[in-house]
Amino acid sequence: MTTDTGIQGIYFDNNATTMVAPEVVEAMLPYFTEQFGNPSSMHLFGNKVGLAIKKARQQVQTLLGAEHDSEIVFTSCGTESDSTAILSALKAQPDRKEIITTVVEHPAVLALCEHLEKEGYKVHYLKVDGKGRLDLEAYGKLLSDQVAIVSVMWANNESGTLFPVLEMAEMAKAAGVLFHTDAVQAVGKLPIDLKNSAIDMLSLSGHKLHAPKGVGVLYLRRNTRFRPLLRGGHQERGRRAGTENTAAIIALGKACEMAMEHMEHEQTVVRAMRDRLEQAIIEAVPYSFVTGDPSNRLPNTANIAFEYIEGEAILLLLNKLGIAASSGSACTSGSLEPSHVMRAMGIPYTAAHGTTRFSLSRYNTMEEVERVIAAVPPIVAQLRKLSPYWAENGPVEEPEKAFAPAYA
Repeated sequence: MTTDTGIQGIYFDNNATTMVAPEVVEAMLPYFTEQFGNPSSMHLFGNKVGLAIKKARQQVQTLLGAEHDSEIVFTSCGTESDSTAILSALKAQPDRKEIITTVVEHPAVLALCEHLEKEGYKVHYLKVDGKGRLDLEAYGKLLSDQVAIVSVMWANNESGTLFPVLEMAEMAKAAGVLFHTDAVQAVGKLPIDLKNSAIDMLSLSGHKLHAPKGVGVLYLRRNTRFRPLLRGGHQERGRRAGTENTAAIIALGKACEMAMEHMEHEQTVVRAMRDRLEQAIIEAVPYSFVTGDPSNRLPNTANIAFEYIEGEAILLLLNKLGIAASSGSACTSGSLEPSHVMRAMGIPYTAAHGTTRFSLSRYNTMEEVERVIAAVPPIVAQLRKLSPYWAENGPVEEPEKAFAPAYA
């Protein structure tokens, strides 16, 4: 990609969204003009589209390792899938008023849980340690016949830390509790075998694995008690009403097929690029470190904390060089706040504001990695010269006190 200034751009923000693969675009285009029928129609136009959707459903089934294609429910996005799973569990079990989740979930889950708390439900939030890991003993103590559902992400979108969802699902099953995982960041990057797991429901989003935005999936294990979020037509076996987004569904199917083909590449080549990026930057930039669990992370994600500077400033200067990354911080009500994930992990005040996430894909190259490695150290050095918390050769004394008010 070439920027407006003529710079050849580097996209290292693939946990936010991915480029739609050219093969995926090619697969979906005919369903805008040639194969435009409604799959619910009985005539030839509709029948052809219905068969194509069935193929896409099977492609998703294969990537997820599901037992049957009927367990695949197409939705509009990961957020819809998350909401459907959690609200269905509550409606199907009206006598159960508790939910278990984590403090580092995506807002798609956290915002819903906060809303449900206002409606009288009790939500248990599992804490994480400094590497973003969960305490399974604490989790086990919360499981009871009052819990309607456990919802825990497979992989954290900021740190890349993986959660032991397979073990947690088994524990939930033993306690008679439904288990849902938001696997938006994991699908396509990690091998998944749902038929040999105790996971009841799983969410994924197409635009995180080189399909277009506007399409997602809720995996629903057969015989799981379920109540639909959207009611109306008979689409998706009555589990999700609304005319199917045919072109996007076909695209998602193709993207899942390609993800299977490139899984080893993700685990080897993409991981090697990520590791090279991290190691070189950490060696070149003092007072920097990698967040998350270094031994149990997504292969594409590097979240690096640069102490004594602001993440947004790093992103602005990277952007001027045509490099796209993202920050663990967000501007809220005009004041800078570290992300809820960094706060939950207890990242020091001096570093939580300066976290920068680089997330790669199979379309990135080692040449791009080397360009980013060359760009980051001088940017950090430039910003530290402007920082009131940085002296000529290192940090000023007790800079944490200056950061504390904004972090509290």
